[in-house]
Order: sequence, then C-alpha cells, then structure tokens
Amino acid sequence: MNLRGRNKVDANFNMSSMTDIVFLLLIFFMLTSTLVTVNAIDVLLPKAGGKTENKGTLAVSITKDAKFYVEGTEVVEVELESLLKKRFSEASAKTLVIRGDQDVSYKNIMYVIDIANRNKMKMILAVKGR
Repeated sequence: MNLRGRNKVDANFNMSSMTDIVFLLLIFFMLTSTLVTVNAIDVLLPKAGGKTENKGTLAVSITKDAKFYVEGTEVVEVELESLLKKRFSEASAKTLVIRGDQDVSYKNIMYVIDIANRNKMKMILAVKGR
C-alpha cells in the first residue's frame, strides 16, 4: 500500500511574471517622459536622465542670484504669477518648464512650483542630460 501523497510542491519560483511586470513599467515610464529643449537664459542645470519634448511649453528660468525670466524676459517675483496666468490663457502653452540653476535656492524653485499647482499647470523640471 502506497501512503505517500500524490501532490508534490515544486520549490522553484517562476520569475517570468515578475519580468513581465518590470518590462511593462519600463515601457510605461519611457512613454510618459517628454523631451524639452528651450532656448532661454543660460543656467547650469543639474544632471539627470530622461527625455522630454518641446510642444506647447512656456519656460521659467531662475538664475543663481534669484532672478526670474519668462521666455528670456526678466520678471519681478511678485508679478510672476499674473504673467504666467496671462501667457497660459493667450497661448497654446500646455506645460510650464522650470529651468532652475543648479545653485539656485530650493525656496525659489518651490515658489514657481506653488504657482503652477495653484493654477493647475502641468510642469517639467528641466535638467541637463548625462
């Protein structure tokens, strides 16, 4: 009489489903990233990877001495929000590109991000490619 169980548990782990999920996430993030090349004020951007597109964008540049520029024109900090609202309502701009110098204060970048959040603007933080 054979008393051993017929169901044996396989101790091997199949990684194929895990690799499928990783590849799907990789494709998702590659497709959702965009490429931006904006000709504006010369700032030293921090380095990072990724690509962005230049379609319907409005650029805000912040220099290391806390001067704000919109599309190459210097703007006073208190007038920045009203100018951005006006430019977004007039133009076909869909995205705000924030180009902060690598030495700029975090406070100044957050000021522009807060303006974009209050006005429901899409935003991209521009960086220099590797």
